[in-house]
Amino acid sequence: MLKRIAALLLVVVALSLQGCITAGSGLKSYVDSSKGYQFLYPTGWLEVATNSADVVFHDIVNDTENVSVVISDVPAGQTLQDLGDPTEVGYKLSKSINTIAGDDRDIQLISAQEIQSNDETYYILEYLADLPSGLRHNLASVIVRRNQLFTFNASTDESRWEKMKTLLKQSVASFSVY
Repeated sequence: MLKRIAALLLVVVALSLQGCITAGSGLKSYVDSSKGYQFLYPTGWLEVATNSADVVFHDIVNDTENVSVVISDVPAGQTLQDLGDPTEVGYKLSKSINTIAGDDRDIQLISAQEIQSNDETYYILEYLADLPSGLRHNLASVIVRRNQLFTFNASTDESRWEKMKTLLKQSVASFSVY
C-alpha cells in the first residue's frame, strides 16, 4: 500500500514538474481578441498606458525593457510582400522610427527574414539602435492583416541583451495575428 502511494505521488510530482518546463517558461500570455492578436511577454512585466502604441508592457526594474504592438493602416488589398521584401521593410521601419522620434538616430538593421506561421507571412527584424541613452537591441515581427500593418517590438539595453535574448526572441516568435 505504501509503495502504491509513493508511486502515485511520484507520478503526480513528475507530471506537475513537466508542466513547468515549457518553451515559454518565464512568459505570460496576452490576447486582444477585439483586434485579433496575441503574444507572450516576460513574467513580472506590467502593462503601461501609452498614446503611441496599442499596448506596451515593460519590466518593473528595468523599465526601458519593453514589448509593444503598433497598428497602422495600409491601403486595401495590400500584402506584406507588396510593402517589400524583409530587408526593404526593415529599412522602411527604421526610417519611420527616426521620423517619429524627430531626430537622426543611428539604427542598424542586423537581420531580416521571412517566416510562415499558420499560412501567414511574417517578417522578423533585428536592429541595433545607437540612442542618446545608449545602445539598444530591438526585435520586431511584422504582418499585414485586415488592411493593417501589425508591428510587434521587443527592446532592451544592449548591456542586457545576452541575458534577455532568449525571452525576447520567444516573445517575438509567439506574436500572431488572427
